[in-house]
Amino acid sequence: MNKSELIDAVAEKSGLTKTDTDKAFKAFVEVISESMAKGDQVALVGFGTFLVRERQARSGRNPRTGDTISIAAAKIPSFKAGKALKDAVQ
Repeated sequence: MNKSELIDAVAEKSGLTKTDTDKAFKAFVEVISESMAKGDQVALVGFGTFLVRERQARSGRNPRTGDTISIAAAKIPSFKAGKALKDAVQ
């Protein structure tokens, strides 16, 4: 399912127009992105938690040349599914 299919499905279930659903979806994504950029986590009970994980610096290997390279530390966005979502998928 892509974004437009998701918006269509949510608009149909909620009774909202596609335009209103699109605005709400964009606001939802924007709020989650801004919260995660601050380092906060967003927990939706029953669905899951959006959070930022920190990956430590490490050494790697260039597959083309075989040379050792250093990979810098990074912050990675992550999602941890909640129990209700896991059960629904099962």
